[in-house]
Amino acid sequence: MPYLTLSSDATVLLRLHVQPKASKSRLIGLHDSCLKLAVAAPPVEGKANKEVVKFLAAVLGVPARDVTVKSGLQARRKVVAVKALTGIEARTRIERSLASTNEK
Repeated sequence: MPYLTLSSDATVLLRLHVQPKASKSRLIGLHDSCLKLAVAAPPVEGKANKEVVKFLAAVLGVPARDVTVKSGLQARRKVVAVKALTGIEARTRIERSLASTNEK
């Protein structure tokens, strides 16, 4: 998947396209080689970034402290680092979440 890479220290890096002020937070699919994520929070005072971290931690089953926005703090395009998870585990959990979203 083009949206998921591993850094030199085996940290999972996710390339995201974030849509703030959505009706609810959810994974949407792929958008221009990025994982598209809608978040309910507005893009003010870091609220959308906090929601990105909280939502991804829940989807990936890791503590929020293991999810960090590495770049794109004030942009829709973001790179998020996830510790304590392998690339295969991350991909599997993301695909499962996307599948459940598309079933609804």
